[in-house]
Amino acid sequence: MQELHDAPLAPLTTFRLGGPATRLITATTDAEVVAAVREADASGTPLLLIGGGSNLVIGDKGFDGTALRIATTGFELDGTSLELAAGEVWTDAVERTVRAGLAGVECLAGIPGSAGATPIQNVGAYGQEVSSTITEVIAYDRRAGETVTLANAECAFSYRHSRFKADPERYVVLRVRFRLEDAHGLSAPLRYAETARALGVEPGDRVPVEDARETVLKLRAGKGMVLDPDDHDTWSAGSFFTNPILTDADFAVFHARVRERLGDGVEPPAYPAGEGRTKTSAAWLIDKAGFTKGYGTGPARISTKHTLALTNRGDATTEDLLTLAREVVAGVREAFGVTLVNEPVTVGVAL
Repeated sequence: MQELHDAPLAPLTTFRLGGPATRLITATTDAEVVAAVREADASGTPLLLIGGGSNLVIGDKGFDGTALRIATTGFELDGTSLELAAGEVWTDAVERTVRAGLAGVECLAGIPGSAGATPIQNVGAYGQEVSSTITEVIAYDRRAGETVTLANAECAFSYRHSRFKADPERYVVLRVRFRLEDAHGLSAPLRYAETARALGVEPGDRVPVEDARETVLKLRAGKGMVLDPDDHDTWSAGSFFTNPILTDADFAVFHARVRERLGDGVEPPAYPAGEGRTKTSAAWLIDKAGFTKGYGTGPARISTKHTLALTNRGDATTEDLLTLAREVVAGVREAFGVTLVNEPVTVGVAL
């Protein structure tokens, strides 16, 4: 286990923002992870878990406590069963499953971060979510003081949410198990219209699994959603806001606000999200509220490629980023009566 003091955290995040941690521990085995967590809990020391750093907004003052970087490795594929250590790089793991000809996570290619973070957020994109393929999550239960195995049904997965996100101080994900599909080299049925259009097929069709992955990577890159150190549009946390899910009553009020502001012929994006609930598009709301691609004049701006990504143009501070985020939230609320919710986890700061 490596240990550093007054350690910079910004280089460990895709935003490249945030102050130092009092102490930074890098753990490379499950046993080291558990030992570090137990030590922090026993001493009452605040603990910050870091994987790929792609979903973290750390305050400029840093973190007064122990930051634990989970750098465990392990990729075990047995037929269609896959087990990943929490520290495995997610996009590399996806590439390896595709090379094995297996379907189920190919449309989640290019998503930055570690495998251990995927069940916490119920990571999803382009018509797939990890909850569809996760069978079990192995985690250290800080409350019980033991390692536990949680079946899919026990994880309480929902849109960008899970049992782990609902109770962030309790579980530390150690390993994630998946059940993939052997569709003879073909992808899972395509659920996302944009992906199907790019491939020249219909939603519900299957294509060679490698073609699906490559297409998603191209689509993501075009939106600045594939990490590139030379492209400041990727100095972000990807989608900064979740897509709002509204009750029927709230959606009716929102719909009226849209027509009032944009005209009777304008229909906002609307997708079924369970009985009595409708999901709309955060990117659409941001754009129609006047925050277009590239918006901003300071060191933190909206991506030039996608309105849903807030970016560090190279010398931003976390406060610069939060100032922009608060402006967007206030503007969307004023325009449409909908309050956007940040997707990244904030540390020492809040919107």
